[in-house]
Amino acid sequence: MGLEHGKPGWIVVVALAAALGAAVSTSAAAPTRLAAPAAAPVSSPFTSRCIEDDNAEQKTAAAARATAMAGAASAGAKSAPGATPQPATAGAVAPRMNLLVMVRDAIRRSNAVGASRLLAEAASVDIEETRASALPQVALSGQLGGIDAGIAGAPAARGMQFQGSVTVAAPLYDGGRINDLTSWRNHLADAARFGEISQQEQVALQTVSQALERSRYTVESQIYEQYAHKMSCLVEALQMITSVDKGRMSELVQARKTQQQAELLRDQSLSQKRLAEVRLKRFIGDALPSTEGITSVMLDTPSLPDLITIAARSTEVAQLGAQADALESYVRAVLDGQKPQLGWLVSETRSAGTGNSRSLSGGVTFSVPLFSPSSSYTTDAARRRAAAARLQRDDALEARKERMTEVHEQAEHAMERARRVVEILHNTELVRNYTLQQWQQLGKRSLFDVMASEGDHYTMRVQYVDALYDTQQSNALLWSLGLGLAVHLQ
Repeated sequence: MGLEHGKPGWIVVVALAAALGAAVSTSAAAPTRLAAPAAAPVSSPFTSRCIEDDNAEQKTAAAARATAMAGAASAGAKSAPGATPQPATAGAVAPRMNLLVMVRDAIRRSNAVGASRLLAEAASVDIEETRASALPQVALSGQLGGIDAGIAGAPAARGMQFQGSVTVAAPLYDGGRINDLTSWRNHLADAARFGEISQQEQVALQTVSQALERSRYTVESQIYEQYAHKMSCLVEALQMITSVDKGRMSELVQARKTQQQAELLRDQSLSQKRLAEVRLKRFIGDALPSTEGITSVMLDTPSLPDLITIAARSTEVAQLGAQADALESYVRAVLDGQKPQLGWLVSETRSAGTGNSRSLSGGVTFSVPLFSPSSSYTTDAARRRAAAARLQRDDALEARKERMTEVHEQAEHAMERARRVVEILHNTELVRNYTLQQWQQLGKRSLFDVMASEGDHYTMRVQYVDALYDTQQSNALLWSLGLGLAVHLQ
């Protein structure tokens, strides 16, 4: 290392190695304990902080391993098609409730959901309007003006006259047209309700997605903060070393550069976290709940056969099916309009002023369409729209099944990636341990090896976090494509 045992730099190196290696001898991840360095550690201003950082890192790594084991167990215990989902564990209840509360708040605050709800209510009112057309209709009409009438040999009637009439009419037989129009309105109302549910699900998915991204970048920023602190310990030590050995200046420059890179990555993660919070506040307001424990909420990947089974019951497919049913009812209503129409009518007319008179009439009315050139085109167009809606519904179902299969593969791959990264993390911890141990012995490894092993370890920790959250994002999308996120969170 370029130092002799009698020089102060040796003491500083031993103290630094002892500080950085404090967690090594006590790490539960290492299968065997490494031998302690021959030289006794020397107290220094930065030693306690490095040990504190190492202890915090050990706790974080232990929590990560526990989460990985829980995620692996959850992914490996997928239920068979039609099986009852297992209840959430007690540790996952609070984070799950936080997500559920966020989803409910986002739905309640969403203007898009409110607009969809009003459209659904308007469609329900349309049903009542169509049903009311079968009830008797009462009309009042009148006329006020001058009159000049007469016949030969009789006095003429001249002057002002008011004429009013009341008419009551109702259909007796319309070929089923009102019933089919009511059915058409019913299916449109169903489609509007499914549209409202679909809009709620979109808001729920966006809320959960942003909550997961906020948690992802919170954890990553903590990892980069630990990395930056570890490098700052090296920088402080090397500043002391280079004060007596200028030949170590390149190591100090390298350590400073690595510390700056770690700080830059930390700041980038914090910026991404703030952006996620901005997007999340749009849905739930300024009160953001804690992200603690959210890593374990969405790790259970639903089985693909179950997803394919429930694909036809998804809101988007159901909405398209309701629209197709509505168009078929409309076709029947158009055909009913070409049948004979039968009704009844009662009318009373009175005139006041010049030439007072009164008349009362009533009876059965009917109409029989004989020739309507446009009716065949109307019917043909309605049939084609109904057929197109059925094809759109079938296409949406196939596309949803394909999307479910694709996202399920992504979720499975992300979880497998998390499992394999955990294994790699175990090896990177061993490499860190051995590298630090060999550096403590001075001469077997350089400081560049120490920094490389540290960088590799923290990089793998970030990859592990990304794999976990990629799994959760895919699972959230899978549940949203199925029966909905709210159902899963409940």
